[in-house]
Amino acid sequence: MSWHPQYRSSKFRHVFGKPASKENCYDSVPITRSVHDNHFCAVNPHFIAVVTECAGGGAFLVIPLHQTGKLDPHYPKVCGHRGNVLDVKWNPFNDFEIASCSEDATIKIWDIPKQLLAKNLTAFKKELVGHARRVGLVEWHPTAASILFSSGYDYKTINCHQDVILSMSFNTNGSLLATACKDRKIRVVDPRAGAVLQEASYKGHRASKVLFLGNLKKLLSTGTSRWNNRQMALWDQDDLSVPLAEEDLDGSSGVLFPFYDSDTNMLYVVGKGDGNIRYYEVSTDKPHLNYLTEYRSYNPQKGIGVMPKRGLDVSSCEIFRFYKLITTKSLIEPISMIVPRRSESYQEDIYPPTAGAQPSLTAQEWLSGMNKGPVLMSLRPGSELLSSQPLPPERPLSKPRAHTSPRLFNQTEKLAAEDGRRPLSLLEERAPRWASEHRLEEKKTWFTNGFDIFECPPPKTENELLQMFYRQQDEIRRLRELVTQREVQAKQLELEIKNLRMDSERL
Repeated sequence: MSWHPQYRSSKFRHVFGKPASKENCYDSVPITRSVHDNHFCAVNPHFIAVVTECAGGGAFLVIPLHQTGKLDPHYPKVCGHRGNVLDVKWNPFNDFEIASCSEDATIKIWDIPKQLLAKNLTAFKKELVGHARRVGLVEWHPTAASILFSSGYDYKTINCHQDVILSMSFNTNGSLLATACKDRKIRVVDPRAGAVLQEASYKGHRASKVLFLGNLKKLLSTGTSRWNNRQMALWDQDDLSVPLAEEDLDGSSGVLFPFYDSDTNMLYVVGKGDGNIRYYEVSTDKPHLNYLTEYRSYNPQKGIGVMPKRGLDVSSCEIFRFYKLITTKSLIEPISMIVPRRSESYQEDIYPPTAGAQPSLTAQEWLSGMNKGPVLMSLRPGSELLSSQPLPPERPLSKPRAHTSPRLFNQTEKLAAEDGRRPLSLLEERAPRWASEHRLEEKKTWFTNGFDIFECPPPKTENELLQMFYRQQDEIRRLRELVTQREVQAKQLELEIKNLRMDSERL
């Protein structure tokens, strides 16, 4: 693993991960054993959806967020696919609508009832049949209503990709789509015209996942280096010839899932099969990736879900929340990323206006060529939705865009639902029950990875790191000696009690 000795001042330097207590986790969940490299989990402020094991077809569970604890083994499933479910995604503008894709080459749109499911849900709202082979990914458009993208294994549309698409990511206003393909190339595509605007031909990085970094005009990809080390690479979206920065992480084999928070400019890197979550701060200046620290756990994650910002608990300074799928324990564990603050008031500096639950465009407006940024909302309790903030127009990356095509590029189908359902407002939605625990601990000492972050800040240099390591080893040795002394004293005490009893029996 690479070292990060350079110190840099940041309000997010002491961010730490806090796992939920056992009673606030989701236990006895039959998590899928599929080897597909997907998240297998989708979360919104009402529900958590997780792909599950199911005989005779594919299914997933939809669990109300407040229903923590042990799951009933006969809990109803959402089932209707004839093959294994490979991906699920909630509609960002309707918390009761979810899309699923499957090995049966179909995509299904489901309406989830507000009340608890009493039996298996098999009646889907729509079935989309644009693919000839299995469908591996689905992705909703970030600003336009009722636009869904999918990626399959049929290679049947245009000659843009020559192999399976492994990852898709939209920029902030949905005018560009970045893809990572099995041929290990990154492409930036105009999603309406199907034209490739940029293509990475760099041989030193084999990408498997790609992500737009908000409004920074940059891409981040994860994959492997020439020597098969897990690696991250940062790219200028206008020039994919050479990465701006590369960083080798380790020699493990699990896929790295990147997550970016555009409100705080923080990047989280989650490895499949790992127990830890690394996090960085991204800046426009060199070095672009500034390592902060990592959350450590002994339980490896099979997949991961992320709560939208509007579902976080701002009273505890929570800036991100993961839902970690632990197949070895059949457990879903929420992990809150928290900025330690003494004050109990709303922290305006860590909660800028964020994307709300309202679309800024209709499907027809977006298809006709309009671009608009997301409708923003404040996370301050009781706030109103803010007006839509259109982004400045994207300057062309290469040649001007071709004429709009009614079909998408290779393996990707554009699916616009015709029924315009009004999005649901969730401003009154309360934070989940387990999140209230953070409020009780506001005045307690904050710990991260075993030390007090106020009294003992993280080491600034490699020397300090080694010194801290040796101090911890000495402390462990001292505690072991103390335990041994106590055990000897306990045995002596037992012997004295035994002798006293024998003396009393003689008397």
